[in-house]
Amino acid sequence: MNHWIVVPTVLPAMTAALLLILALPHHLKHQRVVSIGATVLMLALAIGLLMLAGDGAPRAYFLGNWPAPFGIVLVLDRLSAIMLLLTAALALAVVIYASTGWDTRGRHFHALMQFQLLGVNGAFLTGDLFNLFVFFEVMLIASYGLMLHGGGAVRLKAGFHYVAINLIASTLFLFGVGLIYAITGTLNMADLAGKVAAVSADDQALLKTGAMLLFVVFATKAALVPLHWWLPSAYAATSAPAAAMFMIMTKVGAYAIIRVYGLIFGADAGPLGALVAPIVIPAALVTLVVGAVGVLASRSLSDLVCFSVIASMGNLLIAVGLFDGVGTTAALYYIIHSTLTGAALFLLVDLISQRRGKLMDRLEPAPAIANETILGALFFLGAIAMVGMPPLSGFIGKLLILEATREAPQAPLIWAIVLGSSLLMMIGFARAGSVVFWNNPKPASDLGEAGVAPSRDGLSASALVPIVVVGLLLGATAALSFGAGPLTSGFQATSAQLLDKAGYIRAVLAPAAGVAMGEN
Repeated sequence: MNHWIVVPTVLPAMTAALLLILALPHHLKHQRVVSIGATVLMLALAIGLLMLAGDGAPRAYFLGNWPAPFGIVLVLDRLSAIMLLLTAALALAVVIYASTGWDTRGRHFHALMQFQLLGVNGAFLTGDLFNLFVFFEVMLIASYGLMLHGGGAVRLKAGFHYVAINLIASTLFLFGVGLIYAITGTLNMADLAGKVAAVSADDQALLKTGAMLLFVVFATKAALVPLHWWLPSAYAATSAPAAAMFMIMTKVGAYAIIRVYGLIFGADAGPLGALVAPIVIPAALVTLVVGAVGVLASRSLSDLVCFSVIASMGNLLIAVGLFDGVGTTAALYYIIHSTLTGAALFLLVDLISQRRGKLMDRLEPAPAIANETILGALFFLGAIAMVGMPPLSGFIGKLLILEATREAPQAPLIWAIVLGSSLLMMIGFARAGSVVFWNNPKPASDLGEAGVAPSRDGLSASALVPIVVVGLLLGATAALSFGAGPLTSGFQATSAQLLDKAGYIRAVLAPAAGVAMGEN
């Protein structure tokens, strides 16, 4: 076994424990050094694991050397390696941004961030449904703390709703897992992939119920309509670094749908094959429409970004709902694009709000803000990336999705909604940009306690770092565009590996079979 596979869960767990020891306020600088250093190591590790997975062979790590399906197993393949790298890159950007001052507004930010990484990384690596539940809970518990970091009545109210909906989802998750185990006697994903098709007709209804309960949980996390309503209020109310990090959490829901309903309940799962395929695309189309209309109707920049995230999940889940190689390739490209773009926009809205005094992020005219040229340019880049206009990665991502759906029965409807929603979002972002960055003077008393309009001064060192972080995130979307050819080839190889269920099953269960043969 390759022991590096378990490190993405061990490293953040140990780092979080160390950060709790350094939790005294006068140790904040030490916390920042430890947190940033550990995240840099996580990024380096993720790059190494992606190179390791590049040979196309899934690798299983058996904790305690207990063979599957009896013990806890982690599985590294191309998909999990890509998601680990995306998580580490996003976390590094968020931790650096928060270290410029946001981490002073509450305690334990850096420890909570590391616990969040523990849950997210574990969810991407686990090969067992129960442990997927466990890592979901670790991720969610950490997100509760991040959601409320900094306090405030609005954040507390939104946090209560966020906690309530996730507790309900966790309960449904546990019920679903219990039903599946009661019928099949296993929760190992590779083992389930071989047993689901053989379930007797008398037990299929219960197994289907368990599978559909899991889908409700994953769809809630992925903000799929009608289970999306929690996202705008929660993400708009929390701190910008937390909202940016939460961009990976919606992708955990999409990842779980790809993994569970591709591997376990795929087309070859007998009567339960392609269980959710008829649901995903119609729901994704409605999600896209709701998100686009929300962007058009937004009254604040935070709401604008939140609804654009919902729209992006609609686009992503259209590709996921195809459950084929071409659709998965498009989905993987769009996952990276939407995660980086959404995170950049959340952080950018925070920078703009800080400079607009009492108006904050409300879409109301105000005098020019400090650094308006740089922030306006970044907003323009973020807008065209999120809307899907050339030359940034959103345009290529939508082209891949449209191409993937070209032969689908609903192709005309999909194309019409994808293109129509892009137009609505373009109008919404253009309206927001013109209101915020077009110089429409208002009385200075509307801006803040100082009673003067912000100046167009230069960038101080403390103001430069957050802007550089946002610029790097948006720059990554440009890199996705320039490297679209090689990246798409890699994603095609990942899709092919996902369709090769036998390789995944063999990597997880073959060692156990070898042990059994040796004993006999």
